[in-house]
Amino acid sequence: MSLSFSGRVALVTGGAAGIGRATALAFAGEGLQVVVSDVDVQGGEATAALIREAGGEALFVRCDVTREAEVKVLMERTLAAYGRLDYAFNNAGIEIEKGRLAEGSEAEFDAIMGVNVKGVWLCMKHQIPLLLAQGGGAIVNTASVAGVMAAPKMSIYAASKHAVIGLTKSAAVEYAKKKVRVNAVCPAVIDTDMFRRAYETDPKKGEFAAAMHPVGRIGKVEEIAAAVLYLCCDAAGFTTGHSLVVDGGATVI
Repeated sequence: MSLSFSGRVALVTGGAAGIGRATALAFAGEGLQVVVSDVDVQGGEATAALIREAGGEALFVRCDVTREAEVKVLMERTLAAYGRLDYAFNNAGIEIEKGRLAEGSEAEFDAIMGVNVKGVWLCMKHQIPLLLAQGGGAIVNTASVAGVMAAPKMSIYAASKHAVIGLTKSAAVEYAKKKVRVNAVCPAVIDTDMFRRAYETDPKKGEFAAAMHPVGRIGKVEEIAAAVLYLCCDAAGFTTGHSLVVDGGATVI
């Protein structure tokens, strides 16, 4: 199956590490020009450097996705550098809370919703006109298995990821006839820096995380990147409004 990415441009938010970095590298490996964005300048620049060292073309643009002015600049910089935008992977997100609903704080709620929901909304708001201007394209938003099921002790995070799926479905219907496809990817536990921070102080929790997946392990960032590339490619042209669960079977038990 050909992914048909030749001559196209992809934007990846949250591209400084983990799933974002793996997806940026995967896009570049298919010959795309890649715009990497993150608030982590050092990590984002490192991702872009890895792409260039491998013979690809990449640009890093610092952007806080909760600030509309910065999202606008990100789109402007993308157009200035490459003249177009074909694919956007809205992956910027922040970590889950670690307590029951009544133990959460307003600051925690605002921070999680700000990045995970407002950030996706702002990015799509300013990406979609660019895609429409050139006759179409594809967007993939990072949701989570927590967006399709209950998530005890991470209710705010779960709410934010349910919201991402709602935004995804609504945008998909609104722009389906304009040839703009909008989908979401829903990872389970993936081996990222975020995962290691959450479990490094208690190895038993890491073992539990692996055991919750019927395949007996947590996921790899490359496996999520592969799902994102599929949702963007021309072969997925009949797929929109879909939430692709990549979870090692966790949601079927």
